[in-house]
Parts: sequence; C-alpha cells; structure tokens
Amino acid sequence: MAKSKKKRRMGPGLQSRRSWRSGNPDYGSGPAKPEKLEVWQSRLAESDAAFGGEVAKMDERERLYNGDNTLRPLVPGDTQKSGEPRKTSHVRNIIFENIESQVSSSIPQPKVTARYKEDEPLAEIIERFLRNELDRLPFEAMNDMAERTVPIQGGVGFLTEWDNTKRTHRTVGELVETMIHPKQFAPQPGVYTGIEDMDWFIVKIPTTKADVKREFGVNVDDESENEAEVRSSTAEGTTRDAITRYVGFANNDKGGIDRYSWVNDIELEDLENYQARRQPVCAKCGRVRPLPGQIIHSAVPDMLGNLLPDPERGFQGSLIPPELAAERVAAGQGVAAMLAGQLMDGEGEGLERIPAEPGELPSEPETYQGGPCPWCGCEEFTDKEQEAEQIMVPIQTPMGTEIPGAYPGFDEDGRPAMKPTLIPFYKPDMFPIILQRSVSVYGKLLGNSDVDVIRDQQNTVNRLEQKIIDRLIKAGTRVTLPDRADLRMDPEDGERWYISNPADKNLIGVYNFAGDLQYELMYLSAVYEEARQILGITDSFQGRRDATATSGKAKEFSAAQAAGRLESKRTMKNAAYAAMFEMMFKFCLAYSDEPRPVIYKDSEGETKYQEFNRYDFLKRDADGTYYWNDQFLFSCDSTAPLASNREALWQETRMNLQTGAFGDPTSTDTLILFWSKMEELHYPGAASTKAFLEERLARERQAAAQRALVAAGSGSFAQPGPAGAGLPVG
Repeated sequence: MAKSKKKRRMGPGLQSRRSWRSGNPDYGSGPAKPEKLEVWQSRLAESDAAFGGEVAKMDERERLYNGDNTLRPLVPGDTQKSGEPRKTSHVRNIIFENIESQVSSSIPQPKVTARYKEDEPLAEIIERFLRNELDRLPFEAMNDMAERTVPIQGGVGFLTEWDNTKRTHRTVGELVETMIHPKQFAPQPGVYTGIEDMDWFIVKIPTTKADVKREFGVNVDDESENEAEVRSSTAEGTTRDAITRYVGFANNDKGGIDRYSWVNDIELEDLENYQARRQPVCAKCGRVRPLPGQIIHSAVPDMLGNLLPDPERGFQGSLIPPELAAERVAAGQGVAAMLAGQLMDGEGEGLERIPAEPGELPSEPETYQGGPCPWCGCEEFTDKEQEAEQIMVPIQTPMGTEIPGAYPGFDEDGRPAMKPTLIPFYKPDMFPIILQRSVSVYGKLLGNSDVDVIRDQQNTVNRLEQKIIDRLIKAGTRVTLPDRADLRMDPEDGERWYISNPADKNLIGVYNFAGDLQYELMYLSAVYEEARQILGITDSFQGRRDATATSGKAKEFSAAQAAGRLESKRTMKNAAYAAMFEMMFKFCLAYSDEPRPVIYKDSEGETKYQEFNRYDFLKRDADGTYYWNDQFLFSCDSTAPLASNREALWQETRMNLQTGAFGDPTSTDTLILFWSKMEELHYPGAASTKAFLEERLARERQAAAQRALVAAGSGSFAQPGPAGAGLPVG
C-alpha cells in the first residue's frame, strides 16, 4: 500500500504532466502554465506581500542576537559624515545573555490519558511508543535550535511527515520531524489564530537540485534559486546547486488535505487528499495491481491482499519485506485451495465442490510475478485513492484484537469468490505543521519577540559602552609648554630645560584628566536591569550572586519567581509538543502497517518489550462497522523537568533509603530495590552493584534453606516419641 510520504518519485505516465516545462523544448510558445500552478503562485505572492514586513524584521533580530555593532540614530544627523550609521567598537550583548538564560535543554515528555477505562492499556502503549520516538528522532538538536529561535523570532514550526523510503527488514516507513524557521512560513493572510484555522499554508524549503531530481524525477538544473535568504540569517547570494522548493497545503471540499509542490514555474507534485492511502491500479481496466506472489484466478479477478505493493518501486519494491511476503504467499496458497473448489465452512466441513466442465480438470491457480496487468496486459499503472483496506488473512494482535480474514461468497456474476473483510483506512485530515509560539499576542500569528522588547536597551548599552571607551582613551596627563623649539618632551629623566624668561616658566604645567565615569556606569547598570525586568529575569534565575537573597531558601524562591514570570513560554512549549504528540500518533495510526517495537522500564527497573500495533485501535460498533479509536487526551508530563535532573533524583532516592521508605536499609532485598531505582536513573555502576546484591541474596537464601533443612532433620531425631512408639505389637 502506498503511504503518504516525504520522498515520492514520479511513476511512468505522470512525469510529463507534472514537469511540463522541463519536458517541453518549446517552452514559451507551448502549452499554457497549469492553472493550479498559477493559483498557488498567486497565493504565495499574496502571502509575501502581507507577511513580508514580519520577515524583514527577522534578519535584523538575528543580527542583534549575534552582537550587531551598528548604532541606531537617535536624532537627525546622528550618523557618520557619509550618512552611514555609526558603529561601536565594544558590544555588551544583553540580548544574547537574556535569551541564553531562558534556554532549557529538557524535552517535554508525553502523557496520554484514555477517555474510557477500557482504553487505559492502549494509552500506556501510546505513551511508551512516543517516548521511544523521542529517543529515535533528533529532538535534542531541534529543541536546542527552537529554544533560541522562539524567543528571537516569536515562534517556530514543526513539520510532521511519513517517509516511506525508510525501511528495515521488518518495517516500512518512519515518522520524520523537521523544524521550520518562521522565514520559511508563507501563511494565509488575515488568519492569526493558528495554522489549523487557515484554508491554505505554504512552506519554503531550501534544498538542492539533485535532491529534487531524486524525489520527483524532474530535472531542474536550468532553474535558479528563488529565495536564497530562507537558507540563513545572513544575506547570502544564490548558489548554483541550491533551489527553493515550495510546498502548499490546502483544505479541500471533502475535509481532507491537498498537497502541491513546485519550483519556480515547474510543477513537481499535485496530490489531492494526500493523507489518504493509495494503491496502483491498471490505467486501462482499473483493476488493482496484485502483490508479487498473489494468486490470480479467473473466478476472482478482483481479489486483493491486505498489503499492496509500492506503486513507485514496482513489484520488486513491495511494502512487504521478503520474509513477510513469503508468509503471505503461503497464506495465499490456502486461499487458492479454497478457490479451487475445496471451500470449507466455519466448522471445517467441506462445501459442495465447484463442478468443472465435462472432460476438463480445475485449472491450477496462477501467481502474479510482476510485469503488465494480468487481466488486460496494460503496462501502465496509476495511483488511486482507496477508502478501505481488504483483509484476506486473519489478523490477531498480542493484545487480543482479532480481525477475520476472507470468507466464502459470490461475486457480481454469481461465481464463487473469497470476500475480504473491509476496514476503513485512517486519515489524520489535519495540517502537518505545529506552531510553537513564544507568548500569544492578539492579532499576530507568531508570538512576541524578546529581541523587539529590549532592542532599545541594547542600543543604549552599545552607545554607553562606546562613550566609556572614548572617555577612558582620551583620559591621561597633558603638559603645557611655551612656544619654544628648544623645549621638548623627553622620556629620559633628569632632562635640562634652560629658561631665560620667568614668564615661560609660568606657562609650564601638568594637567591630569581622570575621565569621570560615575554617571555613565550608573545609567549603564540601570539600563541593563531594565532589560532584565522587562523579561522577568533575576540574578538567582541566571545563577548570579543575588544580594537580596539572604539564604538558600530565599535564593530558591527568587529563582521560582522568575520562573513564574516565564511560565507562559513553558506553557506554550508544552502545548505545542502535546499537539505534536497527537499528530505523531495519528500518522502512525494511518501508515504504520507493521507492528513497531516498544521498550520501557517497569517498576523494578527491568527492560520490557511491547508492540505498537495499529490494529489494536480498531473497534467494531453494534452494527458491525469498523472504526478507529483515536479518543485519547495528549499532554506533557509535568514531572519531566525533575526527571531530567538526575543528581536531584539520586539524592532523593538516597534519602528514601536512609529514612526507611524502601524498608530495612540493612536488608539485602531493600538494597536491591534501591540499586534498581539507581539503575533506572542511570547511576554509574548501579547495574553491577545490583547484580552483586542479587547473587548475595541467592547465597543467603540457599544458606537459610540449608539451615532450615538441618534444623528440621536434627529435630526429628532429638525429640523422643510417645511411650511404646516403635515397639512391635503383640
């Protein structure tokens, strides 16, 4: 089954339609530009005109964060003689300092809550699966970049995609998360409440011409880069190999999402309802292309498997890995036997055999081994959207979900056929972009920028620093001398000056210029404190010496106050990650056909293994209709910041051991529990210490058992029985 994916290569018969310009040597006098391309280019121009003012500020914010030394004029004429802005030779970068003080390396952890009690085991699997995905994906690097981009620009985006080209021996496709800089946004004008409320949205992706060739099979070597500025914050020029690819997402009338991609005037991709599942069908007869090894029988020409080949890799690139394909072919042989006339009822009894023509034996079932359509011989296949998945072989998951396979029936012509169980394909039907704001501002798509609110203070600090430097350099000692050529300044001591006129002696003087910086330094400190107060950052929050905190508790309270001022930014970050977790779950529910491994630690610190199987979320209502259960609440675990502070957790665990929270501190069982917790918290050497204690516990139990056995045996001989016991009777 062809899944929605990031890298999609064009199949035969589609390239000429989508790359009309690159394949037309008479471009200019040839066919007109595709109508949909003109619509999307018009949307892009409309967005650039409305959002361009915000984009123009972004490069300036990045320069200020990086320590720009340009002085903004305060009054007319406050420039150089050439009219250029003045520059300072010394920058105290308070913007960088205050933004770096807010950076947090902690990544929010998922918390999934079931709406119904019977779904609690599924909620636990989702939560563990998402934690595994956080470890697999490069969230550390993305979070580090986002932690700086969000306060600088006011927001950042996260693009969720399903890459069907990432395959293993057991799985096909993986989630891909990409951070999108606000400069790459081209939103619908006039909509500020969020991306989910827009009708369309465009993303500008800087890439290379070779990458476009690999993904879409379209040659764009003759094209030039349209927007080089989206690659970085510096004013870089265009390069020969770089290109700007535009990807547009739009809501359609059916409630789905359309995706359109282009480069300059070249259409690369046009997918309506792109999040739906597609499969290859014959361009002539419209029948679905079979799987390699699938049974082809004249009585059931439309029989399908529950997994179909990838239309862009052909039959040799089936979505089924080789070892799984063999299992499906073996299962298909059983179906073939049933189709050959040995149909079985539900109790294993044979039904009436299909009579053959007089003198004719039942034909052996044929299998599809690739190539043209087995029914009409057409060699061209196209993608076709499918609403339902057809299950031929019964499915049973480890959690007990059972889905029946094909059952005997009749086709539209009254011939015996195996009818598959139909289940609907799940579709997320949501824009794949999550926006993380700094703080919400009415009438703005992005949040408030910290650079904008303390920009004036940074300019003032730069001016004061330059004035202080100038005054210090000009300060020093000055000597006044009469206008005589024979009097000069000499570094040697004891130099002789012969003065004949007493008036000349009165002209000789020494003046010291100390350069008083009292008021400049006072104002510099006031401006710096003003910038920090605007952002709500205190000395304790920065880890600096805080004279107002007279104790450790007071210092902790001061830091907590600053954290409270910044709590809004953390809340917006958690909200963005919660929405991202929900989207990741829905994409896996839609496209992860194969079970995905889930690893976690239980309460005793032991490693456990589970499976995330999308069929576990398939339910059936009272009418027998299948539907997907996605009714879960997604949020962020509030204990994640504490869990990331391992040293604090180590200290807390030691205190629990000492206070007897785990039991008797001298007991080996208690020590094993303690070191299991320390191993779970990744304490160095905890695993070896735990193994040693487990061996000691085994020896202690063995010794105790031997002592008990000896005590029981000695007790049987030492204790005399009743009178006359053991004596012969009679």
